[in-house]
Amino acid sequence: MRRLNRTYRGVDRTTDVLSFPMHALGGKPPFSPPKGARDFLLGDIVLDAERVSRQAQEAGHSAQREYRALLIHGILHLLGYDHETGPGTERTMRLREQALLKMLEGSHNS
Repeated sequence: MRRLNRTYRGVDRTTDVLSFPMHALGGKPPFSPPKGARDFLLGDIVLDAERVSRQAQEAGHSAQREYRALLIHGILHLLGYDHETGPGTERTMRLREQALLKMLEGSHNS
């Protein structure tokens, strides 16, 4: 994961999730597919399984919950959200993550 982060982002440290969008994202999120497109690829998401397990233990919740949270985080990056561009964008992304995780966990429990 560190190698991927260094190679593709220029950041020489490990991370828990990386997103590789298939489309150049211009403008404000969320990304919208081209008009008339029936199918399209958002991109790829890579998760670090060891780090997911460790973070779940540290947070006191299941690895499943950690995977869900990181997958949501990665998908939001694919849709153009970026928490590293400033406090406002970080807050927007975190609120979106929390809302989606709550919805997903609610549907998972029913």
